[in-house]
Amino acid sequence: MTAPDPEEGAIALALQIVELARSGQTEDLAAYLEAGAPVNLTDPKGDTLLILAAYHQHGETLAELLRRGADVERVNDRGQTALAAAVFRQDAAGVRQLLDAGADPDQGDPSARATATFFDLPEMTALLERAKRAGS
Repeated sequence: MTAPDPEEGAIALALQIVELARSGQTEDLAAYLEAGAPVNLTDPKGDTLLILAAYHQHGETLAELLRRGADVERVNDRGQTALAAAVFRQDAAGVRQLLDAGADPDQGDPSARATATFFDLPEMTALLERAKRAGS
């Protein structure tokens, strides 16, 4: 009988933590973060826990990750940010949360602003413009 591979176990645990963010299981995710899991953990595509929570519209999970210092400017392997994900999903509450946390509408490629323009999302464009004016 061979011993379990510790690397395989670590990968399995990381994927389990990623799934908690994707599915909005905030309490369970917070327990792993409290135990030392990195708040900027990524999946194999470079999606951070924050990007996954934003894309799947889990406001409570977003709030928990932001409270713990998740990087709002981090991009995935396709150059997308959590803010661009929230804009794409037309999640006004998530967009506001991320903007309030300092997310830059022009970060990433495509940026949140470019995403709103490309998909003709006037409500999202208006939210981003209000944030720009407030920050000026």
